[in-house]
Amino acid sequence: MSNPDDQQTLQNLSEEYQKLQTDLQSQISTRQRLSSQQSENQSVAKEFSHLAPESAIYKLVGPVLLKQERAEAVQAVEGRLEFIGGEVKRVEKLIKELQEQSEAKKVEVYKLQMKMQEGQQA
Repeated sequence: MSNPDDQQTLQNLSEEYQKLQTDLQSQISTRQRLSSQQSENQSVAKEFSHLAPESAIYKLVGPVLLKQERAEAVQAVEGRLEFIGGEVKRVEKLIKELQEQSEAKKVEVYKLQMKMQEGQQA
């Protein structure tokens, strides 16, 4: 017969594992969103390099297109790329940590389940 404390511990471990999985999925979604933003900004930076120096650059602000200085536009895109790059690194580190924690919790659950099965067979 299994120990009630083991049942409660298993329940707690399972809940912790589920929370880690939820956090992991959230961070993966964040990384995907950041990667999309990074690609979009890289495309804009590439387009800037193909523009003639005298070309006009416009920025969409609400429903209005406003003319923007080329240097200001390039600087803004480079700044966004730098920021997004830093965020991607931070999120990837967090994802790795969550994966490691999740795997460790999964092993704990498995070991406790094995202990409980052995107790039932005895």
